[in-house]
Amino acid sequence: MNIERDEVCIFIPTLNEAPTIGELIEGFRQRGFQHILVMDGNSTDGTPDIARSAGAVVRTQTGKGKGNAIIEAVEIIDEPYVLMLDGDGTYSLDDADKMLNPLSLGFDHVIGDRLVNPEGEAFTRLNLLGNQLLNLLFKIAHGRDLCDILSGYRAFTLHSIRQMTLKESGFEIETEMAVEAVRNGQRITVVPVRYIARPGTVTKLNPLQDGARIFSTIYRLAKMNNPIFYFGIIGLFISLAGGVTGIYVILEWFRNVEHLPLTILTVLLITIGFQIFMFGVISDMLLGFHRETTRQIEQLQNPAEPPR
Repeated sequence: MNIERDEVCIFIPTLNEAPTIGELIEGFRQRGFQHILVMDGNSTDGTPDIARSAGAVVRTQTGKGKGNAIIEAVEIIDEPYVLMLDGDGTYSLDDADKMLNPLSLGFDHVIGDRLVNPEGEAFTRLNLLGNQLLNLLFKIAHGRDLCDILSGYRAFTLHSIRQMTLKESGFEIETEMAVEAVRNGQRITVVPVRYIARPGTVTKLNPLQDGARIFSTIYRLAKMNNPIFYFGIIGLFISLAGGVTGIYVILEWFRNVEHLPLTILTVLLITIGFQIFMFGVISDMLLGFHRETTRQIEQLQNPAEPPR
């Protein structure tokens, strides 16, 4: 089954993308895509007017940030398939069909992998290293290697995106989408795409600040997706703190110096750390039971569907 152009909404969140947005929209229209939605974050450089002139439907988001743009757009899109990309000209229109094709094969969510073959100046060394570390953390925390969780080039069914509970307002939204796709058991695939050096627009991403927020998001969302990882890290650090104080107490004891309060603190820290870790183990068992129950209910409701 091939996806028709009229079934696809090209969704572009924008903020001051005047140098690139017009050419981007015209390129999609030349390729036969007529449903183009621009959700603008109150640009001051004329981006909305350029987008309208090029033939896109333009809406102004009420909240701030890329995450809010996506959350608000999902509510007004009618087409069954969505192709999302940034408006800064860093993604190639030639990859559009490559992104959409897996949806016709039954996949729910497609991620464009920028890290496979980026142009020489598309990433700084710091950005590339940060992306690789965050992807590794996601793989450990959520049990799936999605190669490029921060990619802004995505294709998905409208049903799958509405199945997600999205709350992040900023650049953490791509991470949350990846987590939600995994949590909901969606069929996800990764497609290598071309990533182009920024052609003139200024990046809104602060590598250190936004990187820390994304790191926090990956860890925080693991509470519902991989509780043994989430609580295990907390328990480990508390137990390590107890171990450090314990080593100090033992060394002082060999010198005939007793530290009763520190001894009590050591026992408490190690005990609390172990209890928190075990809480993660129990939570993980309950989550596994919940997933199995949900899977069996879905099979009973849809007996003709093969198990995922």
